[in-house]
Amino acid sequence: MDRIYNGMRATDLGTEGWSKPWSGGNGGSCVEVMRLGDGRVAVRQSTDPAGPALIYTHHEMETFIRGAKAGEADFLLAGPSVSGE
Repeated sequence: MDRIYNGMRATDLGTEGWSKPWSGGNGGSCVEVMRLGDGRVAVRQSTDPAGPALIYTHHEMETFIRGAKAGEADFLLAGPSVSGE
């Protein structure tokens, strides 16, 4: 792979190595992740495996996971968005 970048087709990263680190009773609609050789993490939507992959650095993923564990993302589950009002 010459260049890995945000928005590239997830299938261009390969079909092996994707996993669903968290999944529930949501009918199979989940996020899949792949750890890349340089420590970055690719994220894709499981219902669109050929769609775009978002690429995060190790530090970005660590910060997100620590923040989510600390409740910093709980507002995302608080109901309808009020943006645009």
